[in-house]
Amino acid sequence: MNKAALIVEVQKLLRDGTSKAAAERATEAVLAAVKRGLRRDKEVALVGFGTFAMAVRPARNGFNPHTKRPMKIRAIKTIRFKPGAELRGLA
Repeated sequence: MNKAALIVEVQKLLRDGTSKAAAERATEAVLAAVKRGLRRDKEVALVGFGTFAMAVRPARNGFNPHTKRPMKIRAIKTIRFKPGAELRGLA
């Protein structure tokens, strides 16, 4: 499912003649709130769905696949997702 399909699903779930534009605004608002929560609190927990959390991937040694020469890979910040019980139950 891509973002456009997600917006259509939100529109169907809201019913009552909700427009596609209103469903898109609602979807965008939720995504913006998750981003803001990650920036501010470093974690967003949605009970039953899962938890988004900031993490740091440490620096490590790797190699250039073209030249096979060793290289340093710098540390980076990333987002991790841990699914909740309800979501794990779908698999």
